[in-house]
Amino acid sequence: MADERTTAVVQRYLDALTGEAPAEPIIRALLDRAVRRLHSLCANLLYRNYPRLARPPVNLQADELLGAVVERLLRAMRQTHPETVRQFFGLANQHMRWELNDLARRLDDQEAAAELRDSVVPAAQSSGSSLTTNTRRMLEAIENLPENEREAFSLVRIQGMTHLEAADVLGVSAKTVQRRLHRSLVLLTNQLGDLQPVAVRRDQTPP
Repeated sequence: MADERTTAVVQRYLDALTGEAPAEPIIRALLDRAVRRLHSLCANLLYRNYPRLARPPVNLQADELLGAVVERLLRAMRQTHPETVRQFFGLANQHMRWELNDLARRLDDQEAAAELRDSVVPAAQSSGSSLTTNTRRMLEAIENLPENEREAFSLVRIQGMTHLEAADVLGVSAKTVQRRLHRSLVLLTNQLGDLQPVAVRRDQTPP
């Protein structure tokens, strides 16, 4: 019931953004009302898919990620106004991934720099691990999925939602979420079959 109320209230704020009232107070009120769901999404994404960022040396916490994502959304929504709850949470998911990917890349760069400083082999032979390269390939492949498939994959496989929960966010049926998820996995398998990514390999859901 709480999620249903959140969805309804968020939609009212989004509707208000189409009026003549100043946008900034409406956006801040919207984010304040959606903060619990945003925090849950941040925590799921951080601890399920980026656990190394929660460990030293980064020690990222869900509250810190939420703060960064809220700042991103404040800036983004000055330029673009989502019209539906689906679009709003899709925008939030995108900025969560961008923030975490930026932090992961920075951590990779720091580790590579430390490895170069400490290693006795020439720098040309210390360009970083293949795991980092493969991870970046996976992230790029996910970002390049068609919008519907990317949203379904992000909510279910990255955010950890059930099909019913994802369907509520997207405003579609659970069966539609299942079909879109299956299509996303087929596309990722075609692009990343040589890597056999865990996200694809463990899902055997029929179309």
